This record gives sequence, structure tokens and C-alpha cells, in this order.
Amino acid sequence: MASLIAKSASVAPVASRTSTKVQASLKPAVRAVPKAQAPAVRANQMMVWQPINNKQFETFSYLPPLTADQIARQVDYIVENGWTPCLEFAEEGQAYVSSDSAVRFGAVSANYYDNRYWTMWKLPMFGCTDPSQVLSEINKCSRAFPNSYQRLVAFDNKKQVQVISFLVQRPRNATDYCTISERSVSGM
Repeated sequence: MASLIAKSASVAPVASRTSTKVQASLKPAVRAVPKAQAPAVRANQMMVWQPINNKQFETFSYLPPLTADQIARQVDYIVENGWTPCLEFAEEGQAYVSSDSAVRFGAVSANYYDNRYWTMWKLPMFGCTDPSQVLSEINKCSRAFPNSYQRLVAFDNKKQVQVISFLVQRPRNATDYCTISERSVSGM
């Protein structure tokens, strides 16, 4: 039986194959687009940030001051998302981080959470569903503290994080920020 298997397992020699040219019959539907190259930035186009009297706050600091209508639209957005609005205020000397307005624990900086607290205007507005209530509280705080910074903060109670914070008022006599046209050093 073994000899029978050995005889039947013989393999015929393989004929030599010549290479054939493969030609694709399908063409791509779209031509390959060359990669876009980023334009080179010239050194004279770069701007230098003005470090003197150019302090910024929170989310919309790099935009012009918000109008009453823009603040109302942000309040609508906060309430529509079910976030908890909270109004805070601080006098001009307490609004920024300094040795007088922050609690320091050693030489380590806490970065964003810098132990600098603003005073809350009443309690956070838990369960607020009416944007006009928030706008009314902003107006009351503005009348009570006309020369203070005021910011509106919103918290997401599901994620338990602060989701937005922006200024709704600067002191009328504040000189610690630049207008947009003055925010970069020019002519150097």
C-alpha cells in the first residue's frame, strides 16, 4: 500500500512561467489631489502680544465686550442646556491673582484654580428655567456694585464641572485691558 501511495504522489514538473504584464482595467473615479501645503509665515507677519494693561478673563475675553443682547443669548443657551447659572463679582483689586487676593500653599502654582475666589451674588440659581430671572439678577448686581467685575458662571450638574464663565461687566473706570486694535505691539 505504501508503494502505491508513493507512486501516485509523484508530481509532474512545473512548466516555466513567463511573466505577463498586468494591466488594470478599472480607473479611479477621482484623481488624486495633491496635498495642500501650509503657507509659510513670514516673521514680519507675526504679532507680539501686548503684556501691559492687557488682562483677560474667561471664555470671551478675546472678543469685544458683549452687548446686552449677546449676554441674553448666552443666558438662553445656559438655561436651554439645563446648566446652573451663578453670578459672581469682585472689586478691581481682588479680580486678578496677586499675593493679596490669592491663598498660596508653598511655591506650587495651582494654575487655573489659583485659590482666587470671587464673591457670589446670592446662591447659584439651581433649577432656573427662565432666562429673564438670570438677566434680572445681573441688573441687580450691577446696580449694587457698579464699579466691580461681574462674571456669569454655569455648572453642569450631571458632569459636575464648570462649563462656561464670562464677564458681563467691567468697572467703568477699568484701564487694565486693551481694545482689540491695541492688543499687539506694532511698528517694531
